[in-house]
Amino acid sequence: MNSEWILSTQGPKAFARFPVLDTIASRTFEKNAASNSPPGYLMQQAGLALAKLALAVAPHAHFFWIACGRGNNGGDGLEAAIHLHQWGKKIHVSMPPGDKPISADAGWALAKARQAGVLIHDHAPDHWDACIDALLGIGLSNAPTGTYADWIGRINSQSSDVISADIPSGLMADTGDAPGACVAATHTLSMLSLKPGQLTYQGRDACGNVWLTCLGVAAPMEPTAWLNPLPAVHQRPHLSHKGSFGDVAIAGGTLGMQGAAVLAARAALQSGAGRVYLALLPSAQGNISAHVPADIMQRHADVLQPQQLTLVAGCGGGEEIAHALPRLLMESKHLVLDADALNAIAASADLQKLLQGRAGDTTVITPHPLEAARLLGCSVGEVQADRLRAAQLMAKRFKCTVILKGSGSVIAAPDRAPYINPTGNGKLAIAGTGDVLAGMTGAALARHASAWKAACEACYRHGALADQWATSTSLTASRLLKSI
Repeated sequence: MNSEWILSTQGPKAFARFPVLDTIASRTFEKNAASNSPPGYLMQQAGLALAKLALAVAPHAHFFWIACGRGNNGGDGLEAAIHLHQWGKKIHVSMPPGDKPISADAGWALAKARQAGVLIHDHAPDHWDACIDALLGIGLSNAPTGTYADWIGRINSQSSDVISADIPSGLMADTGDAPGACVAATHTLSMLSLKPGQLTYQGRDACGNVWLTCLGVAAPMEPTAWLNPLPAVHQRPHLSHKGSFGDVAIAGGTLGMQGAAVLAARAALQSGAGRVYLALLPSAQGNISAHVPADIMQRHADVLQPQQLTLVAGCGGGEEIAHALPRLLMESKHLVLDADALNAIAASADLQKLLQGRAGDTTVITPHPLEAARLLGCSVGEVQADRLRAAQLMAKRFKCTVILKGSGSVIAAPDRAPYINPTGNGKLAIAGTGDVLAGMTGAALARHASAWKAACEACYRHGALADQWATSTSLTASRLLKSI
């Protein structure tokens, strides 16, 4: 039974739509799968997959430290230890002492390991070539303490390969939050399904390369979320014209901030929009401070016909964008709201009502965590501590599609499971890249006429540009849009 490589540290390795299960759904799925299998079968298969992956990623390692907890996660590690021991590897299995008995399945694995001649220690080794982290699983609810915290620190103290079973110990499986000590894995093998915490917030850094073993069990049909898949390539029919791909207008760019609007306009143009209009705000009219290609037509905002366009509003808009928003919210056929447009909406109950009253699947908002916190009336920490929930709350409250930007961007819309985007990296953490995403989303919305499809496609392609970026060249927003 082979494991599938889902995510590398440089981007996706698999491109399909994979189901993602939170802890409650995972436990239900595992329970149902176990009821249709012989006793201990899933743990045995998980241990075998873990041992195989350990050999694959650390083929020259001779001495493995296998750190096992007292739950089922530790049972997976014990099963892996049996295989590595039988394959001739030197192993050191550690298990913390505890007052409570270990889980039933892990107890069977422990008895099996001892029968196979595996010694169980209550201390960590002084050195090792590779480590299997099977200390804490998806049931973690608080920061690790005592021996667990100590061993996590020891695991992180050496620069060897670390293969985590299901989730790096110390990482919250539902949110990607690490409230205390957390294993920095080089590889994580997810059992049965992917988990939200592996894919967003601190999870992408903690998990390293993410692998999946389904243990021979069919995927669930109604997951908590989905991994955003590679979008289809759209071939332009020979019988096409500029009107076939929609018109996009960028409304933004107050005086001194025109560059943001220009970036969005250029991104929309290079993403395939049929026509692109740049409508700078009144204070900036006649004061272009950034290069505007001749392909981009300039218009006054008051002469645009929003009911016939896809509008991208807010990029570099400052406080001035608030004056244009009522009309844009009421009249725009399709609308992307970014940056200062979101800040204006967060501060105005009237603008929020207009946003909530728009037709379904016509509107995308693209907040970063601070803008999301303003929209939800909470702290950035609360947004980041549960990014799926925050995105879903915004989608439900404002009745639109949401791209919550950040590590593992979350795409949410009312009455559907959210998507977690697998592309992108820290190179995008620079001013202007959000304006590029807004323009790309506008072009996709003009083409698809669906806010959901546009958000999923633009988010994936925007992140993929960063994943493919040459390490020798620094990423800037203007360079990013040239690579579209």
